[in-house]
Amino acid sequence: MSPAPDPRSDIDGDVYVSPRHLAGSLAIGDPALAPLRALGWDLEHDDLGNVYVNSPDRKVRLGFLPEGEDDGLWRINAYKDPFGPPAWGVCFNDSTPTEFVTAFTTALAEAYEQGPDAYLTRPVADSAEHNPFHAVAVLVNRGWQLDRPEPDTFAVKAPDGLAALHFTTGHLAPEGELATRAARWEIWAGTSLDRPLWYATASTDTPVALLKAVTECVSDPTPLPRWRQDTHSYVEGMAQLTPILPSSPPAPTPLDMKRAVSSRRPATLPAASVPRWSTTSRPALPGPRR
Repeated sequence: MSPAPDPRSDIDGDVYVSPRHLAGSLAIGDPALAPLRALGWDLEHDDLGNVYVNSPDRKVRLGFLPEGEDDGLWRINAYKDPFGPPAWGVCFNDSTPTEFVTAFTTALAEAYEQGPDAYLTRPVADSAEHNPFHAVAVLVNRGWQLDRPEPDTFAVKAPDGLAALHFTTGHLAPEGELATRAARWEIWAGTSLDRPLWYATASTDTPVALLKAVTECVSDPTPLPRWRQDTHSYVEGMAQLTPILPSSPPAPTPLDMKRAVSSRRPATLPAASVPRWSTTSRPALPGPRR
């Protein structure tokens, strides 16, 4: 019987980065596009290399915009009416760890399969299922601390103080929520909100299940794999790096032991397999980046 494959041989990286909010983007769009593409959503490119994915009913649209007008690399909008204004909008900037975007698109794909009641239901404070605090409770349960940095802002900060979720109270202009960082929800990393390492925003009516998918992923204590030499894929000098060790060599077979006894010398272990990781083996970008 063949030995079971070692899952570490499929890891795209040579170090683990922790905490994961100090990792960076993978610089590829495929992982985050995959959950929607698996549903058969249409994919188109423009002449600049931007990618657009649309649901069959045109009520959910995603843009992967490496050549967009700003640093909003990922923009996802949902519509009650395909020809009306967005019901909600989410943006991830170009430095956001790709795994966080993938968590969102995975939850979005699941919600879309359930129907409009899942992907268009707005948060409701007195609802057992759609209470926006569900997205915050995940962080609190993992040690993030409640804060009130401004009179109109509630926050939850990571234990290391290098990531936070902000919730803005009061009235917000719908157009501003979709086009700027002045959104109801913003999660970010770094030491300055004005110059974050990365950020993601979500408008007022973004479904709680989608928000929760992101907060669960961001606060997950499991480190993320990255390449040590690619210093853009983590925050150098702040992130903790742990080497991803190659597979252990296989144990000696009975024949190995018999030969070792007969030759009166220790059994020679087979050479450890060389991991396939290579700093030159990373996938190409789906389109040119700025």
